[in-house]
Amino acid sequence: MLKEHSVPGTILRLCAKGLLVPVYGEKMLQEYSEVLARSKFHFPQSTISKITAAILQNGLKIKHVSQSWSLPDASDAVFFAVVMEHRKTEEQSYLVTGNLRHFPIKPFVVTPREMLLIVANDLLREHWLRHFLRRIEQRSP
Repeated sequence: MLKEHSVPGTILRLCAKGLLVPVYGEKMLQEYSEVLARSKFHFPQSTISKITAAILQNGLKIKHVSQSWSLPDASDAVFFAVVMEHRKTEEQSYLVTGNLRHFPIKPFVVTPREMLLIVANDLLREHWLRHFLRRIEQRSP
């Protein structure tokens, strides 16, 4: 998020455009707001508000989150808990992080670059399927 045209920035833009659906909990939004407001990041409050608004507008709020996860950084537990809760009903849920070592090794804990590859593969698969179905329809009597 530090650079608009970086891989994490692309993920954020996909969320803002509704192409990816962020899942969140209240404590996650609190953590995002607190971290982004740190002076070392130099984000204006208006940018932080836009990011929060995009999550609220395009995201899926997870209301009941179990906080029973013990992680190296206790503040990361809320992120893992939200994803674990969402995965109870939706397997296509990922925790996207630039710091894999803070989370258990799981196939759904991915880097931003891995998330973009997942999105690209899904789009290619969908495009190929549409193309294939069109060709079948053209051949049908």
